[in-house]
Amino acid sequence: MKALDELTFDNRFARLGDAFSTHVLPEPIDNPRLVVASPAALALLDLDPASAETEEFAQVFGGHKLWADAEPRAMVYSGHQFGGYTPQLGDGRGLLLGEVYNNAGEHWDLHLKGAGQTPFSRMGDGRAVLRSSIREFLASEALHALNIPSSRAACVIGSDTPVWREKQERAAMVLRLAPSHIRFGHFEYFYYTKRSEQQKQLGEHVLAMHFPQCLEQPEPYLAMFREIVERNAELIAKWQAYGFCHGVMNTDNMSILGITFDFGPFAFLDDFDAHFICNHSDDQGRYSFSNQVPVGQWNLSALAQALTPFISVDALRETLGLYLPLFQAHYLDLMRRRFGFTSAEDDDQQLLENLLQLMQNSGVDYTLFFRRLGEASAEQAVARLRDDFVDIKGFDIWGERYVARVARDGNADQEQRRARMHAVNPLYILRNYLAQKAIDAAEQGDYSEVRRLHTVLSNPFEEQPGMEGYAERPPEWGKHLEISCSS
Repeated sequence: MKALDELTFDNRFARLGDAFSTHVLPEPIDNPRLVVASPAALALLDLDPASAETEEFAQVFGGHKLWADAEPRAMVYSGHQFGGYTPQLGDGRGLLLGEVYNNAGEHWDLHLKGAGQTPFSRMGDGRAVLRSSIREFLASEALHALNIPSSRAACVIGSDTPVWREKQERAAMVLRLAPSHIRFGHFEYFYYTKRSEQQKQLGEHVLAMHFPQCLEQPEPYLAMFREIVERNAELIAKWQAYGFCHGVMNTDNMSILGITFDFGPFAFLDDFDAHFICNHSDDQGRYSFSNQVPVGQWNLSALAQALTPFISVDALRETLGLYLPLFQAHYLDLMRRRFGFTSAEDDDQQLLENLLQLMQNSGVDYTLFFRRLGEASAEQAVARLRDDFVDIKGFDIWGERYVARVARDGNADQEQRRARMHAVNPLYILRNYLAQKAIDAAEQGDYSEVRRLHTVLSNPFEEQPGMEGYAERPPEWGKHLEISCSS
């Protein structure tokens, strides 16, 4: 493990030049202090977790100090926001501090969110508040623990710096890690500004740094786009399978690596609701839970338009046609595993759709249903779960089909079935009310709850003694929290 001053930097994106980003120094926050850190994320940098408890750590990630080899840059990009094109966006409150090269040969972006104003702040103060920083930290690490591709969060640094949103709050910074922070909007920016030379430079950089295997193909750009389509189809299948709602699927929030990032008003489903809207600002429901699938395709189409200088329209259209079949295959495979099946049958899709409709009509807790489905034999589990449904007769019919399907699957050993299902059906998820309780305590200076919640969510599939309260259905007030883009 390394000390904080022993990190090795290799700032590949910064070397692209001023057309792609602007040099900006972080603006320090007052009295920086550690709120929470992720030892697993710090390990990606080969950092000793004990370093997080040092004053120097808070100073560095609170904007007061900087490595000599760091090159903090605010990236420029554009994007489609709620379906409309915005010509210039960019890092308005975040900075790419640099890229760390670890002992495993991996490059990790160090992106400091809440680092102050940049040329792209658009009248904003460049700050992030404590509540949004905690939410992003918890979501990043929780998704990773669920095996859903995501940016990582190394730490949250709190402060005494006042900021104004709907009320006065305190500024914070969150250190986000990812192999790349390049997004669909980067390609859109250079395409729509007709900067063909820079767009080609960006494309060559992305191919060389992140898709080197595609350089061996006859059409490298087409091979890269196909992989982006495949990764995003799988990502959104995992969102849908685990009830995650991103909330702001603008093209500037979509990673070319197919990872989840730019957390704002996200939520996991409590009661199953296909039409759930987690973003209080999303009046039309563009980014509702069920719309994530078609919006993913829409966003890939926007990226395809920006890639027309490199790839023929026919090839782009053919590759886009892979998205829905790939999504459906990944999603059904995940849900079969959540059901405990080890084989595939043609009627599995209908079995799933029938269940989700029953859950929708009865407000059944999405996470706990699947967890309890694996607690006992299929017959016993169905008998225990039937009282959660309003349409008991309808569920009984479904239950008979499910029990018969389990029998046909041929894996009769109940302990093996339980272990198999518990390995994919989490007991703990990041419910909004749990995050809010941790935030309320942190805003009073008590960071113990956010640290405890992080520990629980880091091991979501295993029952943790003494943590039963984190696996309960939310109270009624906890189901109706309004989350907006304000952060």
